[in-house]
Amino acid sequence: MSSKPEPKDVHQLNGTGPTPSPSSSDGPGREPLAGTSEFLGPDGAGVEVVVIESRANAKGVREEDALLENGSQSNESDDVSTDHGPAPPSPLKETSFSIGLQVLFPFLLAGFGTVAAGMVLDIVQHWEVFQKVTEVFILVPALLGLKGNLEMTLASRLSTAANIGQMDTPKELWRMITGNMALIQVQATVVGFLASIAAVVFGWIPDGHFSIPHAFLLCASSVATAFIASLVLGMIMIGVIIGSRKIGINPDNVATPIAASLGDLITLALLSGISWGLYLELSDTEATESGSEHWRYIYPLVCVFFVALLPVWVVLARRSPATREVLYSGWEPVIIAMAISSVGGLILDKTVSDPNFAGMAVFTPVINGVGGNLVAVQASRISTFLHMNGMPGENSEQVPRRCPSPCTTFFSPDVNSRSARVLFLLVVPGHLVFLYTISCMQGGHTTLTLIFIIFYMTAALLQVLILLYIADWMVHWMWGRGLDPDNFSIPYLTALGDLLGTGLLALSFHVLWLIGDRDTDVGD
Repeated sequence: MSSKPEPKDVHQLNGTGPTPSPSSSDGPGREPLAGTSEFLGPDGAGVEVVVIESRANAKGVREEDALLENGSQSNESDDVSTDHGPAPPSPLKETSFSIGLQVLFPFLLAGFGTVAAGMVLDIVQHWEVFQKVTEVFILVPALLGLKGNLEMTLASRLSTAANIGQMDTPKELWRMITGNMALIQVQATVVGFLASIAAVVFGWIPDGHFSIPHAFLLCASSVATAFIASLVLGMIMIGVIIGSRKIGINPDNVATPIAASLGDLITLALLSGISWGLYLELSDTEATESGSEHWRYIYPLVCVFFVALLPVWVVLARRSPATREVLYSGWEPVIIAMAISSVGGLILDKTVSDPNFAGMAVFTPVINGVGGNLVAVQASRISTFLHMNGMPGENSEQVPRRCPSPCTTFFSPDVNSRSARVLFLLVVPGHLVFLYTISCMQGGHTTLTLIFIIFYMTAALLQVLILLYIADWMVHWMWGRGLDPDNFSIPYLTALGDLLGTGLLALSFHVLWLIGDRDTDVGD
């Protein structure tokens, strides 16, 4: 049974009609949606058969090609439904130069923010509250690490959402903003409370001395600092990501460094000011024999106030499907990262408390901040790269099941290896600029001798090298297990950066002391 073909079809079957032209959306180098193949008919004559490819398959090929060429997603869509917002413009092809150019300014801005935080820590370490309640030093890496646990994770999550077109309509944008802001307030309050408990425990175990007023002081200071800092930084992050998309910059390259540019400074300034103000109540009570002991009421009230707001933030976070899942399943990385950072805080407490190593304070936020910033950029980029192929757990056969070799991480031709090389090459010039800035501002208690710079750079390079390698493995491993790296990887990586940076820096200072570099009077 046969049907008479239309005239247009007859021309195509006979090969006399016009050759179908490629779709304009295919671009150069793309195959047309319609192709021809020659077959022998019953009479031996050649017959051309038109083979029509699936539009979905052709779209997948175009997206895969765009991904391989550009290292970022092309959000072109063949769906003409009016329910969806306009597709965002396709990002430009990213070369090593373009990656470095986009990362450089936010990286320097973030670095100067960590320098300012280091100068603040160098000053406040001599305050009475830091001298009498030394456990506050343990809170420093844990609360500064919140920028990695919360703000950088927020920046990575929103950058991915912006790149895959989930923030194009006002309704989607507002839902993402309210849900994510409420989420980080819940996480900040809980993590701030747990960080104070960790500080009390880590301070009590070595000394065997437990002080109830100091415990309440740490709790109130930690919760208030975490809440206020996350609120301010979260609003800044949202503005940065929206602005980046409007001017055509990849948010993955700029959002996470800018999250850290003011994160350390704001958090450390808040922690110092709040703890000092609360300590005044305690010191006034101890100075008078018949003191009213206001701290018994003020410290618990501060904690209760922020904890009482938790139900409001939980309700708002549950309204957004994107944050509802994180609200239930995103606690493990945040809490574990806080514990890892607290171990780094214990190292800082025991090192800086020794007058011979007081110079370490000004460099700790710098080395930790630079390492965390660079690895957060890399993790955010790899996560966005994987999201372009589907959802976590999908295409798991394309995800390496073993630890990558260092050559694959740093020397392969793919875009993620290219960005790893660019980020690693920023370490030495960036730290030289930051060290020079500290020296010009007469900060710290250590003269910047050649041997000191060599030890410092060795610690910084080793820290970033380890972090970039772990990021390559961790993001792919989490993706293969069905976990969204945007929500899980950056807290671990930045916490490891704090631990590695503080540990390697403390080791460098001890070695320098042993070999005779004992200048500790600069800046006094």
